[in-house]
Amino acid sequence: MATEDPQNYWQQPEEAQPLDEPEQRLEEDEDFTRQPNATALEDTPDNPPITWTAQEYIHLDRSPLWFVAFIIVVLGLIALSIFVFDAWSFAVLIVVMAIALLMYIRRPPRTLTYALSPVHGLYVGERLYTFDEFKTFGLIEDDGNHSILLIPRKRFSPGVSVFFPEDAGERIVDILGQRLPMENLKLDIVDAIVRKLRL
Repeated sequence: MATEDPQNYWQQPEEAQPLDEPEQRLEEDEDFTRQPNATALEDTPDNPPITWTAQEYIHLDRSPLWFVAFIIVVLGLIALSIFVFDAWSFAVLIVVMAIALLMYIRRPPRTLTYALSPVHGLYVGERLYTFDEFKTFGLIEDDGNHSILLIPRKRFSPGVSVFFPEDAGERIVDILGQRLPMENLKLDIVDAIVRKLRL
């Protein structure tokens, strides 16, 4: 991509002279590496990072009828494991899983701060996900909620899903599109079932 700035970081000026003292050159190199915000690593004013806050997941309201149905299903599975399969250990496992699921769905989602840098990658809170960790990205819209899904390069690594406000969507897609290819994504059957059951 052409740039209007005639100076190139990879080219030395024609009149540049080598330093006479090696110690001075070493000190300057060390000073550059010690600076985390050196010019070569900074975001440019023409392409600044974007920040926003959003919940880590969408909290679904569940009616008392949902909890009654959940208890009935759990009791049915326990009865099936005890009287049909004679598996007491599996019945205990069902109880533990049911308690853990109830604790999880009743936990309110955290509000996280996100930052997308054209140079460094995606910050989720204090954690940085670099662009090199992902091969593609896509957009998902579910009941008016917008999210991006970053597909990892590693086979068994989970994808990173991030919700964002609609007014920031164009800028987010522009930044990601500079570094990653975009593909059309839809909710798979497991996600569709989970949302249908309001889990």
